[in-house]
Amino acid sequence: MTAAILLAAGAGSRMGASVPKVMLPLAGRPALFWPLRAFQECPAVDAVCVVAAPALREELQGLLPSWGMDKVRYWADGGMSRGGSVRNGLEALPQDTEFVAIHDGARPLVTPEDIEKTLEAAKVMGAAVLGFPAVDTIQETDASGRIVRTPDRARLWQVQTPQCFAFGPLREAYRRAALEGFDATDDAAVMRRAGCPVTLVQGRTDNFKLTRPEDVPLCEAVLRQREGDAMRIGMGYDVHKLVEGRPLILGGVRMEYPLGLLGHSDADVLAHAVMDALLGAAALGDIGMHFPDTDPRYAGADSLHLLCQVGRLLAEHGWRVGNIDATVICQRPKIAPFRQEMAARMARALGISPGQVSVKGTTTEGLGFPGRGEGIAAQAVASLVQN
Repeated sequence: MTAAILLAAGAGSRMGASVPKVMLPLAGRPALFWPLRAFQECPAVDAVCVVAAPALREELQGLLPSWGMDKVRYWADGGMSRGGSVRNGLEALPQDTEFVAIHDGARPLVTPEDIEKTLEAAKVMGAAVLGFPAVDTIQETDASGRIVRTPDRARLWQVQTPQCFAFGPLREAYRRAALEGFDATDDAAVMRRAGCPVTLVQGRTDNFKLTRPEDVPLCEAVLRQREGDAMRIGMGYDVHKLVEGRPLILGGVRMEYPLGLLGHSDADVLAHAVMDALLGAAALGDIGMHFPDTDPRYAGADSLHLLCQVGRLLAEHGWRVGNIDATVICQRPKIAPFRQEMAARMARALGISPGQVSVKGTTTEGLGFPGRGEGIAAQAVASLVQN
């Protein structure tokens, strides 16, 4: 068996984001989607092990079915360093693994072709690493920043991932490195320390790593150029009356409030506005057409289940969600304490990252039916990207 280890446990502190950098939205998908898809589509790879923190693992396990990523069969926790994470991934793989590709989850631009040719070289040579010859002059400095040596650029390469190896020797090299207290940011260094030669395979300069905020738009530009993406925008608006004897559910979150929304389904006005925005962007009608209030199947229906159906419908027509921006309009209750949970639940229903969904709340300063507490309105704007 040939396996891949996808490293997704890094904190990404230099990115300064509120979510792990592997979950930053890129061209309508979390960043980790793109390398996962590359390994999924690479015929040389049989299975994938994702190394991630438990919270991210749980989120990914909810997303993978909607992404069609059935090669992800193994999981491992992140280590104290990159080397520790690789070691955990190696130990999580079965004993019959013959070759393994190690890849940084923060390199979303890798292609199936890059992976396959690096693995093929590893199968011949025992160890192979993707990279490209240095084009800039490299200077070596001392602690004060003064140049002390100018290496010959003709012999320098910038190393990338995947880095591919025979499984047994790599696992043994990492076990020995751990016992001897050796840690490295590069798998090739661990193998060379164990006495194993490593071959370089030429890749592309755009297989760069997401490290700083300015890397995100560059990465998105490459992805959109590759994908040939078209984008659509849709708007949604919905209103429901507040009555006694009904639960109040917004964005899939049941809220403690003496009144609830009246409707044929659970009357989740926020989810309904989002569904209409998504359907409108794809020119697929509205929720009344797909889930009519005359149909008994939808009596008391969970609107997040309906949102999930909308997501599948979009996928069938070649669309994926770019982002959603929604606003709940009511005087009470307060939306702010629940907006992140609402965004997370709707994101999970659609198989996207919570970072792609924004939920806000606003009042009408006591004006109109929302201001008088007679009902709640919601509006949403959604973007779709063509697959």
